[in-house]
Amino acid sequence: MNENDWRFVKKRTAADGAVYVSADTTRYRRTGGAELQAEGEFQRRIAGRGYPVPRVLEEGVTDDGRYYVVEESLGDQTLHDRAVASLDGSQHMTDDVAITAGHVAVRLLQAQAAHFVQPAPGTLRQWLDSAGFTENVFQENPDLDTTRTHAALEHALERLGTVPLVEGHLDYGLPNVLPAGVIDWQHHGLVPLGYDVLPALEIIAFKGGSKGYTASLDQRLRYLAALDDASLNATGQPVSQNLGAYLLVKALFFLALMRPTDLSRTDKHLKWQYRRHLFTEGLEQYERTGTVDTALFPRLQDFAAGHRPGDHP
Repeated sequence: MNENDWRFVKKRTAADGAVYVSADTTRYRRTGGAELQAEGEFQRRIAGRGYPVPRVLEEGVTDDGRYYVVEESLGDQTLHDRAVASLDGSQHMTDDVAITAGHVAVRLLQAQAAHFVQPAPGTLRQWLDSAGFTENVFQENPDLDTTRTHAALEHALERLGTVPLVEGHLDYGLPNVLPAGVIDWQHHGLVPLGYDVLPALEIIAFKGGSKGYTASLDQRLRYLAALDDASLNATGQPVSQNLGAYLLVKALFFLALMRPTDLSRTDKHLKWQYRRHLFTEGLEQYERTGTVDTALFPRLQDFAAGHRPGDHP
């Protein structure tokens, strides 16, 4: 492989290695270790099952012993990039971005619904602990490790007990979605059907407005309706009935690894407190209604206005 054919893009997040793009921008090359090899094998398998993912074109070992994977490019602008670029004074993403997000999500959901996985005992709980980073969240926030929190999580697991498990992304969101498909499957694993795609527009709220855009109520409802239609055709059940349980887990996910170690970093302390607030608000909503309405979450700037430096749990 001629190294001159590739331009460095970035270091890989949450893994060793880097990402490069070919001179003609039609291919991407990623380097890494055993985890990248496993990801490449996983990606080839799900591509054969109709998942909208990049095709793996080549793989091997570099001269310095790193594993590499070359895959086709699905484009150079994610839906997150398109949402930011298309803002015209409104905070809402444009309808074409929301509609495209729905189209890609439906394609992924249909492929997942066509290939259920027979779970081993305890698989659903393993998904909860992995997807919610529960060990880290409770270690960093011991005051949230309560009977109340665990009762809500147990209720969520009970609701999801009959939901089929499928091979999923586990980090699905607009930054990983392009009109042609879904990239960055390094965190793949078994998930309940709908966990990847259902919360995609809802989880924008966990960023507190820092992404620059949000989804309107109408966009969110149309997105969920498209997924329900696909799910009803595939399974006979509307997938949106599980949104509340999934958002409760997402509230844990967004709180993980947030507690700052440097007490002088007031910005990080504020974000940690903000994510704690969103978790407790989501928990209260779930207890009352069985769902979570992220439109009721405060923006980070509004939360900051009522937060005093030095406030602690």
